[in-house]
Amino acid sequence: MSETLVITGAQLIGAENADIVVEGGTITEIGSGLSRTGARVIDADGLVALPGLVDLHTHLREPGYEASETILTGTRAAAAGGFTAVFAMPNTSPVADTAGVVEQELALGEAAGYATVQPIGAVTVGQKGERLAELGAMATSRARVRVFSDDGFCVSDPLIMRRALEYVKSFDGVIAQHAQDPRLTEGAQMNEGTVSAELGLAGWPAVAEESIIARDVLLAEHVGSRLHVCHLSTAGSVDIIRWAKKRGIAVTAEVTPHHLLLTDELVRGYDARFKVNPPLRREEDVLAVREGLADGTIDIVATDHAPHPSEHKACEWQAAANGMVGLESALRVVHQSMVQTGLIGWSDVARVMSEAPARIGRLARHGTPLEVGGPAHIALYDPSVEGVFTEADLHGRSVNSPYLGQALPGRIEFTLYGGRLTVDGGAVVEELGA
Repeated sequence: MSETLVITGAQLIGAENADIVVEGGTITEIGSGLSRTGARVIDADGLVALPGLVDLHTHLREPGYEASETILTGTRAAAAGGFTAVFAMPNTSPVADTAGVVEQELALGEAAGYATVQPIGAVTVGQKGERLAELGAMATSRARVRVFSDDGFCVSDPLIMRRALEYVKSFDGVIAQHAQDPRLTEGAQMNEGTVSAELGLAGWPAVAEESIIARDVLLAEHVGSRLHVCHLSTAGSVDIIRWAKKRGIAVTAEVTPHHLLLTDELVRGYDARFKVNPPLRREEDVLAVREGLADGTIDIVATDHAPHPSEHKACEWQAAANGMVGLESALRVVHQSMVQTGLIGWSDVARVMSEAPARIGRLARHGTPLEVGGPAHIALYDPSVEGVFTEADLHGRSVNSPYLGQALPGRIEFTLYGGRLTVDGGAVVEELGA
């Protein structure tokens, strides 16, 4: 049971500083000079109060790849970053393509207690792209799956993609596409461009992403279904989404923090921490996705948190795994790349990192404004500090962060999940009370 808390002097979005009373997992009062007998008081002077962050794209690896991450360690990392809900991608072993697996993931998240774990179901059996998985059974299971993706693999067969879009309409589901034409990226090692040519590495062309997005928005329009584009990374992709939205197509899109900040110039050092799918792109692409996020073309920021054991990264570039951990650093990178640059404000941060991801994923009682009667999912963030990001900032099982040794602004001081502190004074709570 959560304790009674009085949060004093927090900077509320779109309002004056105020006190927040949390009782029984609910916000019961917002105002000034508030108190409760026996309550713990949290001094939030100078802290921005955000609704608990929601990540629509997290790889928790369990079941099957617990050497990289578990649902417990992954949600501890999420709490450290201010997240109170994460959507778990299905590339586990076994693949999350049945009601049994997604219900297992849901139960493991509930047992861990650090954040809501909402499973994402695979689109195709085994993520092999050959036949549809049990979409309806996963949707009606206790996990109530509404997002389906073969992330890590593209649903490249247009007929399979069309059938999936048609199927999920009946329960207001969404297909989240990993937009990567497999033929155009065979053997690809990094973004195709000047740097790949100079390094002699096989290039990953932007058109491999853009062509799939163009096809799929037209399929979504034809079927009248919802499409979500995962980890959009190129200027051309932004243009296609912008066109599709003007046309009235029901498409949403996400960008990762690393595609908002990092470029393919970092590959010159052959440090595999910077190897990711889709690859880091050109500076022009970084600026374009920032603009797309700022003007609403891109709907959300999603981490694509992808943990790997050290041996999968501490090797030659060609043999290294794709992926980066990102839950603990996400808000800080968005602060640096979008807020400090003046492109968005804190209300926009709440929209793209909490409200919109919860809405797209149809996740109830998350992403709601901090208001009386609402759930006490709260992240209290100090925007005034800056520090070098180190392994001590990481709370999962893997340390493949691209930001190690880099100065980043801000710090999560407190995270409340259902009124319970999961981060207290900047430290993840080791043992959650019953």
